[in-house]
Amino acid sequence: MAPLRFSANLSWLFPELPGLPARLRAAGSSGFEAVEVAWPYAEPPEALASAAREAGLRLVLINTPPGDQEKGEMGLGAVPGRQAAFREGLEQAVSGHCLMGRRGSLVCSAVFLRLIHLMAGRVPQGADRIAVKAEMEIVFLENLRHAAGVLAEENLVGLLEPINTRITDPQYFLDTPQQAAAILQKVGRPNLQLQMDIFHWQIMDGNLTGNIQEFLPIVGHVQVAQVPGRGEPSSPGELNFPYLFQLLEDEGYKGFVGCEYQPRGDTVEGLSWLRSYWDRRGHPKVAS
Repeated sequence: MAPLRFSANLSWLFPELPGLPARLRAAGSSGFEAVEVAWPYAEPPEALASAAREAGLRLVLINTPPGDQEKGEMGLGAVPGRQAAFREGLEQAVSGHCLMGRRGSLVCSAVFLRLIHLMAGRVPQGADRIAVKAEMEIVFLENLRHAAGVLAEENLVGLLEPINTRITDPQYFLDTPQQAAAILQKVGRPNLQLQMDIFHWQIMDGNLTGNIQEFLPIVGHVQVAQVPGRGEPSSPGELNFPYLFQLLEDEGYKGFVGCEYQPRGDTVEGLSWLRSYWDRRGHPKVAS
């Protein structure tokens, strides 16, 4: 059983540092070999690639653009009437941050983007979730089929992430692993997979052992945070992370485990749980 590999979500970790380049340096010096950034679009791709290379890091995950956040948008994949904007955002994500290829984007050998979270978006304001579910799913399926083709051209994988609607985002369309898995089955494209955020899964459904065992074959990325406070895995809460990490190892998970949590204090001090894991299981190198 191979040790797990961890990535730092720089949209959450190192909030005490100003700007993405400083956070990249901190992640590299803290022992991470990979990072994820929700929305890196404010940074020129060349600058992001250069900063990641200098820190010895790989960029493994970004999100599609959120849309018009001033109007309450949080992703566009399933939002009726916003298909063109979703596809424009997908092109922005792929062309700006994928491997150097036909699109001519700059990502050096140390920076490897493989995963793009295709954000589903929210139920329109004032709409009844049940009443619009069928229409939103049709839109999502159409957009996902389009996205799968675009991503396949660049050897990229699209991810669907359920986000809990009990605490975090009551209007989000995609909120359970069961819903996401059913949509993935309908789309039927091998380069579309499930993003398992254990924080959201616990809040919506619990039964983590059973759900991990059932859905792990279609999981392309895992993220972790304690429940309910969304702090470090070692912070007080409902989840037994040593057990969950062992379960992921036992089930043969090979992807990254993203640290997407709100540090309770200094980020580096709060990484004692990860240093302890590395001490026990070793600090694996990412395969080229």
